[in-house]
Amino acid sequence: MPTIGLIIIGDEVLSGKRQDRHLAQANELLRPRGLALSWVQILGDEPKRLQQTLSRSFASGDIVFCFGGIGATPDDRTRQCAAKALGLSLERHPQAVAEIEAQFGEQAYPQRIRMAEYPAGAEIIPNAYNRVPGFSIRQHHFMPGFPVMAKPMMEWVLDNHYQALFGECNVEHAVLITDGQESEWIEFMEQFERRFPALRLFSLPKIDEEGRRFIELGVEGKEDQAERGMTEIKVEIERRNMQWEPLY
Repeated sequence: MPTIGLIIIGDEVLSGKRQDRHLAQANELLRPRGLALSWVQILGDEPKRLQQTLSRSFASGDIVFCFGGIGATPDDRTRQCAAKALGLSLERHPQAVAEIEAQFGEQAYPQRIRMAEYPAGAEIIPNAYNRVPGFSIRQHHFMPGFPVMAKPMMEWVLDNHYQALFGECNVEHAVLITDGQESEWIEFMEQFERRFPALRLFSLPKIDEEGRRFIELGVEGKEDQAERGMTEIKVEIERRNMQWEPLY
């Protein structure tokens, strides 16, 4: 199963002027298809760092979804950095030109048409929102920074390029243990991971306003395995005579 990552681009995200929504949307699209993210990077518009990051991700062989910086203004540098990272020239894509001309007519020139310039050999990603396409090249898929546009574009990429990777959707089950200390569960968790290597075990400590400690303990994986793993966790909680409640 290929590794899937996200690159979220924009000074406005780093500064907090705009709150990222791409991570949540990507998970909404991937999980029902049995896919999952392995990494996320948030970058500003600084071209040197952006080019270096893209060079590494192109070399990784990962499937990467990139959001932001593909507009026509001077601070939109993603298209140019992607081309430099690949050692390719920027070329106007005929289909992208046709889409932009159909949407804006004469007003496509001289500026908007720049958004049809991609690294040589790229393919377009249709944009039903305003007909300004994104582009794909070497398993990297570049989309606008606007979530309302990017979500259906990412969905189109998944359904048209990666259906062969779709599988059973993972599920999560978890319980909340009262007065729990994570250190008391380490040995059990190590043994659990050896017994259930296909499951992802997670432990999240919590402290409420009154200072009471809790542990959210759970598993993620295929339904049948997750249920078996969760049953074993509950048996261990009961064996330790601890208070708990189901979460999901």
